[in-house]
Amino acid sequence: MPMTQPEDLKDITLLGRKAQPSKKLEAFPNRTPGRYYLVTLETSEFTCLCPVTGQPDFATIKVAYVPDQKIVESKSYKLYLWSYRNEGVFHEHVVNTILDDLVKVLDPHYIRVVGEFNIRGGIAITVSAEHVKTPAAKEAVAGMMR
Repeated sequence: MPMTQPEDLKDITLLGRKAQPSKKLEAFPNRTPGRYYLVTLETSEFTCLCPVTGQPDFATIKVAYVPDQKIVESKSYKLYLWSYRNEGVFHEHVVNTILDDLVKVLDPHYIRVVGEFNIRGGIAITVSAEHVKTPAAKEAVAGMMR
């Protein structure tokens, strides 16, 4: 199986540098683009602000995707999520924006983003959004997503 090559790092600018919130998502080449496999990213430390009250909202953000030619670099993803900490945004909007931004950078075969927001005002909100470029990829990993 092919391993990471020096040229895989040519577009990586945030890893190994001082951490600052950033909307810049970086990616590196997928060395096995002919295989459908599932990449999952999960954090329970996502925060943003209510766009009306300014109160903090906390969530677990889960991403599951089948890469095509690119894989997201995890530190850039962490800094990307951090950039929402002081932004006022509705839950539905932020989950769909995260999905759109990842699709733009990765063009994956399949991707799903789920935001599970903590209870506030007695109501928990979960938002799920997905993008399917290759239906066969979604079918191939359906069992892995449970």
